Amino acid sequence: MEYAIEEKIKLLEEKYAHMGQDLSSYLDGLLLSNYLTYWDYTQVDTLLTLQNPRTDYPDELIFIMYHQITELYFKLVLHELEQISCNGRKILPNGKDDGCNEELTATFFVERVGRINRYFEALTKSFEIMINGMEKEQFLRYRMALLPASGFQSAQYRMIEISCTDFIYLVDKEVRARYETKNATIEELFDHIYWNKGATELASGKKTLTLKQFEQKYAKKFIQLAKDYSTKNIWQKYLSLNELDKQNLKVIGVLKELDINVNVNWPLVHYKSAVRYLQQTDGDVPATGGTNWQKYLPPRFQKRIFFPEIWTKEEIENWGKSWVETNVFRQG
Repeated sequence: MEYAIEEKIKLLEEKYAHMGQDLSSYLDGLLLSNYLTYWDYTQVDTLLTLQNPRTDYPDELIFIMYHQITELYFKLVLHELEQISCNGRKILPNGKDDGCNEELTATFFVERVGRINRYFEALTKSFEIMINGMEKEQFLRYRMALLPASGFQSAQYRMIEISCTDFIYLVDKEVRARYETKNATIEELFDHIYWNKGATELASGKKTLTLKQFEQKYAKKFIQLAKDYSTKNIWQKYLSLNELDKQNLKVIGVLKELDINVNVNWPLVHYKSAVRYLQQTDGDVPATGGTNWQKYLPPRFQKRIFFPEIWTKEEIENWGKSWVETNVFRQG
């Protein structure tokens, strides 16, 4: 036991000497510091102050908190995407991060993409909180106090999309073929990003204030991210695997699950929610940001697919269709 403690002290001395620091000073600080508590570590007191409804309708608190939970899950997804882009991290015995690994392994790839799938599966399943957890009458009232804010403006979700696939597959499908055969810049492709159609005024076809705000705040960041991930997005990391690993059914399986989770299941639970709260017999209610949810959310209209090379022609043609039939039209 004493030997183990002596070895640890020696390692600590080496660690702090390497940084030009004195170990004894840090030990003094350790003696004086208080024990760590759960509430300090999780910052729970601060976290619980971040819900600020704009109205007195009780169900607005549910609406805010669920979206905050979603953003926390998105942060976890981006954390895993960063790990994959770096082939995992080399952590030294002393706990220091020594940078990226030289080679991506199929085991690490499957494990980390699997984590992302579980995050999205948890989100999709928990969306029942939104679909069945609020009174429709309350929602239709307090939503008017949220204009022009919209879930469309989730920057982290867009960052996830950009980090998963080659940027050309995020271009509007109506013009994508035109740019697949030319060496277009990221800036050119961004002008035709698919989500623009989801934030255009239904009557005039002009950009909504929601979209203008979004582009002003994030466009440069998205473009830079697309450039940074052009060689290290999920698809490119898959292509970097050896030929045997690329044929591995587990590898292909987690990629297909990711495509379905992000591009079918997640937008469609939003669509189901929109049908419940915004669809009416005398005309659909517009979304808070004026987004064209009827055409924007259903995957069968967007045909947004991260990894088209791993799907059959028939699967692509029927993208998202069976989900809509089973979960929206049959259940009402």
